[in-house]
Amino acid sequence: MRTSILPLLRYACVVLAAASFAGQALADDNNSGPYIGAGYGQFDVKIENVEDVTDVIGNIDTDDGAWKAFFGWRFNKFLSLEADYVDLGNPRGNFNASGSDGNYSVDLSGFSGYVIGTLPITIFELSAKAGYYWHDVKLDVNFNNVGANNGNVLHTDDNGEAWVYGVGAGVTLIEHINLLLEYEYMDLQKQLKDAHVFWVSAAWRF
Repeated sequence: MRTSILPLLRYACVVLAAASFAGQALADDNNSGPYIGAGYGQFDVKIENVEDVTDVIGNIDTDDGAWKAFFGWRFNKFLSLEADYVDLGNPRGNFNASGSDGNYSVDLSGFSGYVIGTLPITIFELSAKAGYYWHDVKLDVNFNNVGANNGNVLHTDDNGEAWVYGVGAGVTLIEHINLLLEYEYMDLQKQLKDAHVFWVSAAWRF
């Protein structure tokens, strides 16, 4: 069952709004150097085009919580490079098909690198990023009772690569604390399609 991201977005918007009022009078002199941070998000993906599986149960649209930890370097207030460890969680669930039912699970985690462009507007920032995601992906589909297909009918454990594109909006407080809302689209291959993540993250700029 899909879960709504609206509570997450509402909470993040309240935090950013409150933070912006608190930081209006602060200077913005910290324009370069390293930073570290972490984020929590909502990962959504479709499982489709799986031989002998989607013919029976159709495409699967699933989601789960995700988290990341990252390190970056700001060359100036407009350009930075970033390296992330990204765990996209373990989307899983049950399904009902003609004459049978079963369950599925996806497990995705790995490392990514980004080039990030930022447009500062006082203490606010708009950003866009492009990068690459090197990841491990596990996909399992199990039928409870479909004759010869009883049990596990699909198990993959592969390494993958994907382009990642994103946009964000954030606010910086006391020159060091950066709070950010982001949307990322991941061009995953094989049976995983329309993968995207909404992130809420915080970073400390040294």
